[in-house]
Amino acid sequence: QVQLVESGGGLVQAGGSLRLSCAASGLTFSTYNMGWFRQAPGKERKFVAAIKWSALRTYYADSLKGRFTISRDNAKNTVYLQMNSLEPEDTAVYYCAASSGFYEDERRYDYWGQGTQVTVSS
Repeated sequence: QVQLVESGGGLVQAGGSLRLSCAASGLTFSTYNMGWFRQAPGKERKFVAAIKWSALRTYYADSLKGRFTISRDNAKNTVYLQMNSLEPEDTAVYYCAASSGFYEDERRYDYWGQGTQVTVSS
């Protein structure tokens, strides 16, 4: 049974930082590309970032480049999302997902975590 478990969310003031983690089990993590998505209240879920299985390639939503960094540790079966200079508009539930491809489209992802709440206060 595949499980993706996010952690690291919480309440932070604007300008602060958080690092999200997503621990994977039940799949050969090192062969999957991983992505982060987020869903703000009342809005559709949107792509944040993706990283290839090898960690040699990353891809970001244009609006988040320079503030967010995706990384992974295949030895720990974990993918991370470092978020800096957080803004109230970053408030959302953040999800990690696994895909056999390298996509921005959430419909191409095979497995999803339950999400972790990030709230940025002004």
